[in-house]
Amino acid sequence: MKIAFVRKAYTPYGGAERYVAQLVERLRGLGHEVHIFAHRWEVLPPFAGGIKGSAIFHRVPMVAAPSFLEALSFAFFSRRLLERENFDIIHSFERTLYQDVYRAGDGCHREWLLRRRQMEFWGKRFLHPMNPLHRSLLFLEKRLFQSARLKRIIANSARGKEEIQRHYRVPSEKIEVIHNGVDLEVFHPGNIARYRDSGRRELGIGKEDFVILFLGSGFRRKGLYPLLDSFARLKERIPKALVLVAGKDRVAPFQEKARRLGVGKKVSFLGPTRKAGELYALSDLFALPTFYDPFSNACLEAMATGIPVLTTSTNGVSEFITDGENGYLIQDPTQSQEMAEKILSFYHSPKRVAIGKKARESATRLDLGSVLERMLTVYDNLGK
Repeated sequence: MKIAFVRKAYTPYGGAERYVAQLVERLRGLGHEVHIFAHRWEVLPPFAGGIKGSAIFHRVPMVAAPSFLEALSFAFFSRRLLERENFDIIHSFERTLYQDVYRAGDGCHREWLLRRRQMEFWGKRFLHPMNPLHRSLLFLEKRLFQSARLKRIIANSARGKEEIQRHYRVPSEKIEVIHNGVDLEVFHPGNIARYRDSGRRELGIGKEDFVILFLGSGFRRKGLYPLLDSFARLKERIPKALVLVAGKDRVAPFQEKARRLGVGKKVSFLGPTRKAGELYALSDLFALPTFYDPFSNACLEAMATGIPVLTTSTNGVSEFITDGENGYLIQDPTQSQEMAEKILSFYHSPKRVAIGKKARESATRLDLGSVLERMLTVYDNLGK
């Protein structure tokens, strides 16, 4: 088959990019011809050679500023380029205008606008509907979900499917739930023995320190402010606790917040990283109290490593977490006291090792190979 993938940025950073790279590798291994339509890219390790099929990149022009034109121009120009060739399947990972399959990895924007009210003051809530960026994304989303060409929507959680149905009345049979997958060999409990001590030495962290890891881009949406509030409540009760923050965003507001809370020296900002696996391995708890996340790859990777996760019920990965058994769930990320108590209960729990093992067991249900095979089955069924 001749298959086109559409992804604005194709880089090593982010779970969606790794997912696309693995899917491309699998398709090439089967001898398919894969075309990748992106504005920018880095050639990732899976393209190292020794694979039968080909991968061809196409640069999609894009207007970068103002921000609302980025989404609109990428959708417009990608359509023009895709229409010039004949593809058996066009699979988009962005809100675009010309595709057979859409993977809703970024969730439902209309739902996100409702969720973000929790973290905004009233003035911003009033202005959001008039923001041209949100209006353009809602326009594209509505056009996408109501497109006659679109044959299948892939939601990465049951919650995500329900949101799309509720907001856009898409028939249930048009939406298939395929959860995110994880490479169980790359993210493995063996990494703890391999990287924990050396990784801690490299970062100046003691063997007895209690390390809470936050990893993700878009710190505000993913709940870093309430995590810092919760952490400040624990500074006397867990004196050797530290927070590591990895990912892409402006750090100054969060550094200032940590300083005002009196925990500035206990919070380290590491920036974007290609060493996520090593960071999970040196951590004791992975915390992502996100306001909205369709399905966090980082949470799944931590679980596969055997590291318990603390997250919210608005994260799709919560469908695989039982509170207190293989991780921890909170309903409202703004409730910093509840979050602090969850962290403290884990710190004191005699079942800490068992919780990590159960997290790994849960992650094995989402082996990346099996997840990709389900995606290939979708392609095969569309061709019939």
